Formats: sequence, C-alpha cells, structure tokens
Amino acid sequence: MGNVVELKNVTKKFKDFSIKNMDLQVKQGFVTGFIGANGAGKSTTIKMMMNLLKPDSGEVKLFGLDYKTEEKAIKERIGFVYDGNVFFEGLNLKDIKRIVGPAYKRWDDTLFYHYIEQFELPLNKAMKTFSKGMKMKASLAIALSHNAELIIMDEPTAGLDPIFRRELLDLLQELMLDGSRTIFFSTHITIDLDRIADYIAFLQNGELVFNHSIHDVTENYALVKGGRELLDSDTKKAFVHIDRASTGFEALTNNIKLVKDTFGDTVIIERASLEDIMNYFKGGFTACLI
Repeated sequence: MGNVVELKNVTKKFKDFSIKNMDLQVKQGFVTGFIGANGAGKSTTIKMMMNLLKPDSGEVKLFGLDYKTEEKAIKERIGFVYDGNVFFEGLNLKDIKRIVGPAYKRWDDTLFYHYIEQFELPLNKAMKTFSKGMKMKASLAIALSHNAELIIMDEPTAGLDPIFRRELLDLLQELMLDGSRTIFFSTHITIDLDRIADYIAFLQNGELVFNHSIHDVTENYALVKGGRELLDSDTKKAFVHIDRASTGFEALTNNIKLVKDTFGDTVIIERASLEDIMNYFKGGFTACLI
C-alpha cells in the first residue's frame, strides 16, 4: 500500500501562524479525513499539496513525484473539489467543458455527461445561478471527468443542508468502491467522517497531532469519568487531557488499556467522538487537579 501524498518535515511560516515540521502521508485507495478547527492550517496544507504555496523547507511529493520537475504530470492526476466557483460566473457547464477538457490528456466527454446527469446539474444555466451545493457537485464532476486519481476536498460540506450533505457522503462512498481513487477530505464537521473516513489526520495550530486509521482512533481514544480522589501524579499519566475537576473529572485518553489497568472498574469509559478529541486538545491540560 503506497502513499499518494507525502509531506516530509514541511514548514511554512507566516506573520502570526506557521506549519511546523509536518510529516503527513495519505495512503492510496482510502479516504483520509483532515480535521482541525478553523485556522488550524488545513487550507494552507492543501495549498502546498496543490503547489499553490511553496513550503519554506521540507519536501512535498505526490505519486512519488516532485512539483519542481513533474508539475504537469502531477496535476493531470489531481481533482480539486471546492464549493466556490473558480470559473467566470457567466459560464455554463458546456462552456466549462469546452475550456477545461483539452487541458487534460485523460478527459472523457462520456464520463462528463454521465456525472452531469447523475448529479442532476443543468448544462446551459450560468454558474452564477448555481447553489453552493451545485457548484461543489460541478467541481466534483469535472474532477471525475479527467479520471483524477486523487480528489482533494476542502470543506466540501460546510454550509450545506443535512440532506445534501448525506447525499454527498453517499456519493463519495460509491466512488470509492472500485479502489482506484484516493480522497483527502478536509473538514471541521467531524460527524461527516464517522461514515466515510478510513484514516484521520488531526491538525492543531499548524502541528500534526496524529494520523491514524479510524479503527485505531476508535480502539484507543476514549472519555474517562471518575472521582477526583482517583487522580494523582501516577494515574494522570493515563490521560492526554483532563477537565472538569470541581467534584470529579472527565479526561481524554489515547490508551484505553492503560486506563483499565490503572483504574479497573472505578471509572466510566465512553467512546470519544472526533469532536471530543478536537475539543480536548484545544482546551489543553488542566493542571490544578490534585
């Protein structure tokens, strides 16, 4: 199982924010959910994957290729899906096909019309008449029509109603059935990833906290609740973050086995959602507990 995307020791500094020594791999044939709060650096990372931003240091490779020498070959194999309109507002989908199609060696008109019909998109209406969801679907149809192997999606479900979001997630699951595509799905709406993600990469303040399979996240991360008297310098080692210490405590662990070995049946262990994990890392460690 190879990596479609590899970022090695990548750093990008801005005036008040930076990506710090990031090592990130996106595995071929799977859906990787890229999570983090707004401002965590998700869009900056994606721009470096797309060669829209260059890192200050480190290495970015896609399909084992380097943008410095193989930019055209790389971009032939990428589809970028965004809810905004990157085309002139007055263009319709027929115009866009006529402009975009010749730019790709593997463009397939038959596929284009297939996805336009499947997504129920009008061919002759101007893009300015499209809803947010329709623009996102149009972007996806174009990516699929040139047989993109890697589909990069930047907050594709943000602002969509629940019905449309579910429709999109069902569609993405369907697209993954043949095993030929890889999807990199950036979002802060973590509930979407519970249904479709194979791997989760969690970014916070420009640093990659983890990049694990969804199975490993489920098996190892949990919320733990118990009495304050259970906490001491040794037992605290079982937790990543601890909170709510007025009468008892609630904590996040990334080692359920250690918690069970340490506390036995004296604590309550509950499944931690991706949102729980994000919130606990954001809140930081509460030091004054004992």
